[in-house]
Amino acid sequence: MGMLTIGAFAKACRLSPKALRLYDQLDLLRPARVDPDTGYRYYATAQLEQARLVVWLRRLGMPLAEIRRVCLLHDRDTTSAAREIRAHWARVEAETAVRRDLAAFLIAHLESDPDGSGEDTAMLELRYCAHSDTGRVRAANQDAAYAGARLLAVADGFGPAGAPASSAAVEALRFLDTEEIPAGGVLTLLEDAVRGAEQAVRDAAGGSDDVGTTLTALLWTGSRLALVHLGDSRAYVLRQGGLFRITHDHTVVQSMIDEGRLTAEEAVSHPQRALLLKALTGAEPSAEPDLRLHDAHPGDRYLLCSDGLSSVLPEDRVRDLLVSSGSPQRTVRALVGAANEAGGPDNVSCVVADVVAAGDRAGV
Repeated sequence: MGMLTIGAFAKACRLSPKALRLYDQLDLLRPARVDPDTGYRYYATAQLEQARLVVWLRRLGMPLAEIRRVCLLHDRDTTSAAREIRAHWARVEAETAVRRDLAAFLIAHLESDPDGSGEDTAMLELRYCAHSDTGRVRAANQDAAYAGARLLAVADGFGPAGAPASSAAVEALRFLDTEEIPAGGVLTLLEDAVRGAEQAVRDAAGGSDDVGTTLTALLWTGSRLALVHLGDSRAYVLRQGGLFRITHDHTVVQSMIDEGRLTAEEAVSHPQRALLLKALTGAEPSAEPDLRLHDAHPGDRYLLCSDGLSSVLPEDRVRDLLVSSGSPQRTVRALVGAANEAGGPDNVSCVVADVVAAGDRAGV
């Protein structure tokens, strides 16, 4: 069996020595022999095919965990390895389509407001509805949902006092629904309100870090929506027929997806899929929330929901219901009904709000 030094092997397969050392540590491409005295690595010429396969898969953008799986399959059955690559590329194409839609959304958003002012001469307002349901499995409802002229909110409680925690978080924000919203500093106002919610949850939890709640809320200013987000409840916008998620899950599995250690398909059945990285809890201090502003356009439809909806209904099904169900009142009931028809394994809450011209009664 011919042997090559790490330098010669790197040159032959077009992987750097640094990459080869990393792949050795990851048990992806182990050297055939390591000198016991110098620690110098030697590779067999027969390993060149596997090394080149790694190079090609990296050019595809495949995560290392998937590359390891393909390489193991390649050693046993090249057909199975090919099937795995085909499945990976199908996922890439699907994700690319989603990013293409998001790019189109952003382009349309920027072109409609080129100076970034967010100003609109038309008077806009919200038509809204909130609905929460225990589902078909849980004995009690630990969710809370609220919709008003200015405030939309969903909270998903957990732990022995999850219901009081979620209710306390939403109740602590309700003053925003009647208070005049200043033209500037709305994010600061919202952040301060969340600090009040944090204390309310802490009081409800009795200081226990086993009790807490997610919180996702939108605050209407008349032309924009200010978002605050902690946890894995979600917010979406339906614009010109496309559905776009405007929150990022604060979960262990989402962080693994972001790092390329897990696919979205694998996350669905992962044992830690419900483990949160951020939430309002009885512990002190709580995590920093996501805060941002979103310009609103006439015809936009916003959805806030707990994971009792998003974990059982695929996004294309959610989009279809948002498009076809009519008024916010009918739509929230259609969404909750669909989640229950899919098994209703968790409490399910959702808020639907339409951005309409002031005085337009069509959305009522």
